[in-house]
Amino acid sequence: MKLILLPRRVSQSFTLDTSKSAHQLILMGLLLLPFALGSLSFWFYQSVQRQNSESELMIQWQQELARQAENVEQTQRQVGDELSAMTVKVAELQARLMRLDALGEQVASVAQLDNGEFDFSRRPALGGPELLSDDDALSVLDKHSSLQLMLGQLVTHIDNREQQLALLDKQLTARDTRLQTFIAGKPVAKGWMSSSFGYRTDPFSGKRSWHDGVDFAGKAGVHVIAVASGVVTHAGRKSGYGNIVELNHGNGYVTRYAHNDTHTVTVGDIVDKGQVIATMGSSGRSTGPHVHFEVLKNGEPMNPERYIYRASL
Repeated sequence: MKLILLPRRVSQSFTLDTSKSAHQLILMGLLLLPFALGSLSFWFYQSVQRQNSESELMIQWQQELARQAENVEQTQRQVGDELSAMTVKVAELQARLMRLDALGEQVASVAQLDNGEFDFSRRPALGGPELLSDDDALSVLDKHSSLQLMLGQLVTHIDNREQQLALLDKQLTARDTRLQTFIAGKPVAKGWMSSSFGYRTDPFSGKRSWHDGVDFAGKAGVHVIAVASGVVTHAGRKSGYGNIVELNHGNGYVTRYAHNDTHTVTVGDIVDKGQVIATMGSSGRSTGPHVHFEVLKNGEPMNPERYIYRASL
């Protein structure tokens, strides 16, 4: 078969004889050329699309990396601020602990309780792993762990000091209570002992009689004072005693202050050692201004002179 080609601008025609090999190759090339051009165009289009997709993906990655970097930076700033706050807190706790130790040591020394149990100058025994120094370039997490450990140690120190101070407070309170309720001293601000405890000559009958207390004579109006802290259980008149104040000091001890002119306390009042509770008078069975003073233990009269002249704790 022969193919005749007639180009528009060329007057001469071309004839292809399909029976010849060269002409067959040319014909096949002419037939495959559109497919080759189409495939090339499709490949080029795909390449452009792929490049565009890779560019978009790269941009997305870059944007995501930028966001992640910003988040990391923000987290580092936040952790840095928290570490700074924790560092300030640690410094404050250390300062408070130093003041607490100084106060506890001073109180224990003044109270003469420095027997080792209240040694605030010595740090409590501790243990644990060795901490790295700042020169070791600790990471943020390492620094955070170190601060947490320091805070834990400070809390332990403070708890230890609180326990020691609580025990110290109990001992001081008990000592103060013993001091306050310890019966000792004269029941008057001014005066002298005019009658002792035991048998004596009764000033009214002239007969030998028993005297349950001691008398302190003085001027009318002299202050009558409590020889120990206690609770007022009676403040008024009683037969033979005139105006009398009675104090309960606990542990079975009671004191009485009789023949008063006036009272400055009422039943139920809590009085302190040395507090004025009355003024000296001559009420009841009395020959003149004086105070009749009694000390009772479990209802039995005791010799007041043992308590008047006893040494304080």
